[in-house]
Amino acid sequence: MTNTSDRYYTPTDYGAAHYESTPQGASIPVVVVGAGPVGLATALGLAQRGVEVSVVDSGTSASYGSRATCYSRHTIEICDRLGYADAVEKRALGWVGGRSYYQSQEVLNFQMPQDEHNYRLPMFNLQQCEYEDIQIAKVLQEPNITMLWGSKLKGIETDEKGVTLTVDMADGERTLRADRVVASDGGRSIIRDLLGLTLKGTAYEGRYVIADIHWKSKLPTERRVWFDPPSNPGSTIIMHKQPDDIWRIDYQLLDDEDAEKETTREAIIDRITKHLSWLEDNGTITKEPWTLEWHSFYKALALALPSFVHGHDRVIFAGDAAHMVPIFGVRGLNSGMEDADTLAWMLAAVTYGDADPNLLHAYSQERHDAWEQNIANAGKSTLIMTPGTDGYRITRDALLQVSAVIPEFNHLINPRQSSATHALRSPLTVTTDVEGLQVGAPLDDRKITVDGKVTSIHTARGSAFGVYAVAPFDEKKVEAIAERFRKALPHEKTKVLPIIPGQDNGTAESWCAAPGEIVIVRPDGIVLSRGQPDEIAAVETWVKRGIAEAPRGGTPPAKDPILLSEDQVNREKVWLQLSEALDQTSDKYKFLTQLSIVLGALTGPEKVSEVIKQLNTSS
Repeated sequence: MTNTSDRYYTPTDYGAAHYESTPQGASIPVVVVGAGPVGLATALGLAQRGVEVSVVDSGTSASYGSRATCYSRHTIEICDRLGYADAVEKRALGWVGGRSYYQSQEVLNFQMPQDEHNYRLPMFNLQQCEYEDIQIAKVLQEPNITMLWGSKLKGIETDEKGVTLTVDMADGERTLRADRVVASDGGRSIIRDLLGLTLKGTAYEGRYVIADIHWKSKLPTERRVWFDPPSNPGSTIIMHKQPDDIWRIDYQLLDDEDAEKETTREAIIDRITKHLSWLEDNGTITKEPWTLEWHSFYKALALALPSFVHGHDRVIFAGDAAHMVPIFGVRGLNSGMEDADTLAWMLAAVTYGDADPNLLHAYSQERHDAWEQNIANAGKSTLIMTPGTDGYRITRDALLQVSAVIPEFNHLINPRQSSATHALRSPLTVTTDVEGLQVGAPLDDRKITVDGKVTSIHTARGSAFGVYAVAPFDEKKVEAIAERFRKALPHEKTKVLPIIPGQDNGTAESWCAAPGEIVIVRPDGIVLSRGQPDEIAAVETWVKRGIAEAPRGGTPPAKDPILLSEDQVNREKVWLQLSEALDQTSDKYKFLTQLSIVLGALTGPEKVSEVIKQLNTSS
């Protein structure tokens, strides 16, 4: 729908494109299909490495509406590498936490990890349409990118030497020839359909209406969620503040509600009016007029292609075209930006002939594993936000009630906000038995001081391979390692950065790195290797081949980062076990009573009496 007032951000319309630079049958190193955030980020990453890119998109502007709203600090790091982070941070609203309510009672006040060493806040809010316009402004400054606005892909054929695309452009149908194609054309990917590929995974029951409203409110910039609010009994409502007094509101439709009827403008206004009126009545807000500016509809999906590389290794999928995750925890755009960050340097290396095409399969394995990491968290959030079975609905409601009086349980309703994914299981990762910073982990963007100025680990490195050396170190040995990378991957920058105790904000200590040790970091911020200079294997050779060649020496595999305590893990297991068990029994009341008697006897009467008293306070 179009906006209803001049208060809402309207993307610039670029109209029909001119195609003089892309003649019939032209051979292009890379064609990116889809000018959304992932496609534009990939194009920028390639272009900044000197690769010529044409971007095909059927639209003539950025998308409309908020769509994606929350951008993680890791995504802003990627924006920094691409050269437009300042513009995003100037407009976006930063935040660190949020609140969850059961009916009218607060049951969770969470804070994302944030301390004095962090260079940025954990999360930023900005409408996707404005974010894309910022990207496009940067793209238009890049001579290696040709934007083919108003161009619809009609056909695609691959062979061992490249890809032939049939594109319906403003001046007629044309044939383009590309070395490789990046399919970033979204959840309804045309390329996926043309190649006969299908996403695999889980479609959840939850259905959400999403809306942007213009509303002046003094509520802070934080995530707010209401479960079963008096304004909309049985539903779930999410609210996020965006720039210029635009608020994003998501609310769940109940199972018996007609989606077609409930997504009319009148029905949406009625639903939101009820919630804002209730917030006013209970003293949360003061009455202010508001207008509905944009709306859409959403279903929670956890789907992915088994492989992200197809068609003689000539078509590479990224973003929603490759995988989809539930919105809860805001992993969609953020994971897509990680795809772009990794794919840009790997595809550039293959395009130049510096690396074997097998490196693209390393991209596929890494990013599919990242999708699995994301759905492991997003899937659990979805079971809380929109439980799809009676068992999970019963336990979800019970958890909300218990969390109000026994706060130890509220981690189970924590939204598990998006954070950088790791590459511990990547074919490029050689496991090492070390303390602290793990090979394959994303490098935390800590503040450091360089030449008397405060910057950060990643800002100082830029988009280069980073060779971080902990002072004091042997300059000749460190430079020799950097030079090996420059020779192996000549089209990729390599930068040596000293980590000087006293100026590193505790970085070396946090890494558990000894003096003289070096840490090698990939362009996308993933740790590639670490150790004393004489211990660093020729990691550049296995990057070129897309595999890990160094001997593993029988060392144990690297472990995923542990974010929960043992008690929290056990509570999570019990919640999942109990939910599944309730779904398998017909008499749930009888089952729960029997279970309570058995577990109570094992726990002891004193503990049972204590818990009964706590729970009675919430009745």
